[in-house]
Amino acid sequence: MIPDSDTPSPSGSGSSLIDFAGGFAGLVREVFVELFRPPFYLRLVLDQVFFIGVRSFLLVCVTGLATGSVMALQFGFGLAKFGGTLYVPKITSLSILREMGPVFTSLLVAGRIGSGIAAEVASMKVTQQIDAIRALGTSPIQRIVIPRVLACMIALPILTLFADYISLWGAMVICKTELGIGQSFFISKSLETLKSSDLFTGMLKTMIFAFFISITACWKGFNTEGGTEGVGDTTTWVVVTSSIFILVSDFFLTKLFIMTVYH
Repeated sequence: MIPDSDTPSPSGSGSSLIDFAGGFAGLVREVFVELFRPPFYLRLVLDQVFFIGVRSFLLVCVTGLATGSVMALQFGFGLAKFGGTLYVPKITSLSILREMGPVFTSLLVAGRIGSGIAAEVASMKVTQQIDAIRALGTSPIQRIVIPRVLACMIALPILTLFADYISLWGAMVICKTELGIGQSFFISKSLETLKSSDLFTGMLKTMIFAFFISITACWKGFNTEGGTEGVGDTTTWVVVTSSIFILVSDFFLTKLFIMTVYH
């Protein structure tokens, strides 16, 4: 939840797991309560989509290209010992769409955007801009949190789609140049292996990751103390915590999809 200016924040600024769990759950509840209440700040959502999506595009493309190329090399020379080089397109494409694309893209966004949101909100907190918003009768949840949560949940799946495409393209180039696997063979085997459920589950993962990243960044920003030094501590804390959220939730989501979707 968002603390009022006259209410002291918990000791350690959220270092306690119980304080964090309670505050996180309270903020989630407030977001869902106020999500469908007017006014709706569509312009703020679009601005955040641009900030999160467009400005992260180049970084995501470079990372996706490197990921796909490295995976193709590793799988190719590893399977070559057992005569399984022709299985590289299937394994690589499946790994990228189900795991590597969503997870790596989300970790990048957590590092770049999560820290940026946390620093912005924390700066507003220490300079009392949030108190000013509240004094004007405007909800900080509607004006600050909801636009960033919605924008992150919109932009991150789109970034993941681009990362998947670039990764597959990089893997295809490496297969052709290093492993002697033609482009047509790579494409046909990939399409033969991949299903719509693989893409759907990858996109669903990124939406959940985006929710965790944005809520964590906003909550920590609202609970920042200690002036400018506290802002620096907040950004570090958000990157680490968001990354842990992504990796842990990825395990449980993958297990859930294996039991319900993957066959």
